[in-house]
Amino acid sequence: RGIPREPGARWTEPGCRSCTCQGGRVLCDAVSCSIPCSHPLPAPAGECCPTCTGCLHEGVARAEGDVFSPSGGNCTICVCLAGNVSCLSPECPPGSCPDPSPADCCSCTPEKCNFRGRTYVHGAQFSLDGDDCTTCVCQRGEVECSFTPCPVLDCPQHQRHLGPGQCCSTCRDPPAPAGCFLDDNGVEFPVGQIWSPGDPCELCICQADGSVSCQRMDCVETCPYPIRIPGQCCPDCSAGCTYMGRIFSNNETFPSALDPCLSCICLVR
Repeated sequence: RGIPREPGARWTEPGCRSCTCQGGRVLCDAVSCSIPCSHPLPAPAGECCPTCTGCLHEGVARAEGDVFSPSGGNCTICVCLAGNVSCLSPECPPGSCPDPSPADCCSCTPEKCNFRGRTYVHGAQFSLDGDDCTTCVCQRGEVECSFTPCPVLDCPQHQRHLGPGQCCSTCRDPPAPAGCFLDDNGVEFPVGQIWSPGDPCELCICQADGSVSCQRMDCVETCPYPIRIPGQCCPDCSAGCTYMGRIFSNNETFPSALDPCLSCICLVR
């Protein structure tokens, strides 16, 4: 299509086709969507895959957390949670409500609640079988259920965890750092690594928590004629002598730069 692509590049073409550049050829295939919910909404404009933020129930879009009654549901209550629709239908005690009506579900108001084969007295609170995150209460023959609200998490999806017996996901602790990363030059050092950042008199070490600790060295050896060696922090008093910018070893003789008839010798004292 007149656009150069790098080898291994991936992009999406109109019509929700995923393309890649391999060996000078363009290979395209339909975009594969993973839908982890039972009632997904159609794909938003400009996207290819349906979304689970909300629910599509009987052709009607429902917002996340929306509670509604389906058409002809006979007082059935449904809720949209994470792209899934869960519905609860009240049950009337047999014989106590002879003339049920669509408006009232039961024409009488019994003092007890029959719910999923069990009877509860007025005011009783209980949880659904296998679902400790839903709390129900019997109110004058009607069962009202509520879901445990969950806080909004500020961690990415791959760090969220739902533990056994928990109703809401929590954020996992981020993995411990494997070393120290220096933003200025992009070098990563393992824990325990010692290096000099540029000044030979300064040594740094990578701590276990990923931080860098640096400390300057103190030179304790002194002498009247120290030798400065490039890349070495402290002067060397045993390396020899410096004369007119040159370094000579111990007991080495050399001509004087001022008088060619003079011979000099390096003596360490």
